[in-house]
Amino acid sequence: MARIRNRRKPVAEMNVVPYIDVMLVLLVIFMVTAPMLNQGVKVDLPKVSSEALPQDNDSQVLTISIKADKTYYWNIGSEVDTETQQAKASTLPEMTRAVTAIMSENSRQGKKVQVFVRGDKAVDYGAVMAAMGGLQTAGVGNVGLITEAP
Repeated sequence: MARIRNRRKPVAEMNVVPYIDVMLVLLVIFMVTAPMLNQGVKVDLPKVSSEALPQDNDSQVLTISIKADKTYYWNIGSEVDTETQQAKASTLPEMTRAVTAIMSENSRQGKKVQVFVRGDKAVDYGAVMAAMGGLQTAGVGNVGLITEAP
């Protein structure tokens, strides 16, 4: 009896189909679980005293106040002034236009402007963040937040 030999060459390539299946399963798992990871946790922040931000004596200081009714007041001077107000805006676009004018005027004169934002305790976080977004579109790069000591 003659033996019949199989003359097939051994396959030297790797079969990647199972690895693709595993990667697709992992992709689906991450796509399902990723939106669940973005949920926040309610945190009561402690009241602490903090050190004052350093001020540049050669620059102007723009203090923007946001009241509880979401109106904007600002004052520009040589130091942080929370007592007086020079101008007011009732909407965010009005405030953004005014800050853009202030920033362009001071940059034309070669002066630096430090911007500080203070929000009323009753105003929501979204209004403060919208104001900071408006300041960013107005050309403000750095913003300091003013708080009161406990």
